[in-house]
Amino acid sequence: MVVAASILEAIGRTPVVRLRHLASARSADVIVKLESFNPTGSYKDRMALAMIDGAEARGALKPGMRVVEFTGGSTGSSLAMVCAAKGYRFVAVSSDAFAEEKLRTMRAFGAELIVVKSDGGNITPALFDRMRAEVDRLRQEPGTFWTDQFHNTDALNGYVNIGRELLEQAGGVLDVYCGAVGTGGMLAGVSRALKAGGCAARIVALEPASAPFMTAGHGGPHRVEGIAAWAKLPHLSAPGTYDDARAIDEGEARAMARELAKKEGILVGTSSALNVVAALQLARELGPGKTVATVAVDTGLKYLAGDLFAST
Repeated sequence: MVVAASILEAIGRTPVVRLRHLASARSADVIVKLESFNPTGSYKDRMALAMIDGAEARGALKPGMRVVEFTGGSTGSSLAMVCAAKGYRFVAVSSDAFAEEKLRTMRAFGAELIVVKSDGGNITPALFDRMRAEVDRLRQEPGTFWTDQFHNTDALNGYVNIGRELLEQAGGVLDVYCGAVGTGGMLAGVSRALKAGGCAARIVALEPASAPFMTAGHGGPHRVEGIAAWAKLPHLSAPGTYDDARAIDEGEARAMARELAKKEGILVGTSSALNVVAALQLARELGPGKTVATVAVDTGLKYLAGDLFAST
């Protein structure tokens, strides 16, 4: 055991588990990387640290400056944690459409929080336009650095490690990797790492069926936090990042979150459960002797105050 110099050194190196009860014996193996083992319980810790480190290295972020970003909550929580550890002031623009636990987490780390009202709790491109407009106002003020998570390629330096770790943990053999698209950074980073490692796994991008931009060319309202909040394909989801896309029913994902907790002992939110729904579909299509990998992006502890687990 080694004592870490700071909480930032606790980011990454998360475990991978095989589903034992939800995956059929007639299907491929399904393995899930548990990003809840990161300090804030989210894979966004990797991105937040990479973006702040990158800005410091370029001289775009210096002592005494503040950091700003608009966020559904997980990125904001991760940035708030990283900024607290590094001594930067952080201002987050979020909304009442997102879990109260996430808003409270940002405040707990010392962030200043600006809450933009949603339309009936729905996550829509229009909501993110209003949040972005608030950040545009803030970033004009002197001494401000905007992380710009939807376009910041430094994020890939954090996410690529998910792919490297997965490949090592799976013994170098993966047939399919699937993951939902938020900023697009995780899918791009994992894809880059797998290809660099000589792995020819098929990369499948995921989205809610009610917001099928990648599969049907149009968005829509949904309640899956952290994904499909854009009116056009994210900059980080460049051509060649993924092989195909699949739309998953939100109701199935919400039910899967409850099934994962009860049958596998894995507590996750809706976007992670959406990843698992798709992984199980792909596993059934592939059949035995293959391996499908996905990521549980955060912990279900962030969603206990909402209705996700209310019927359990």
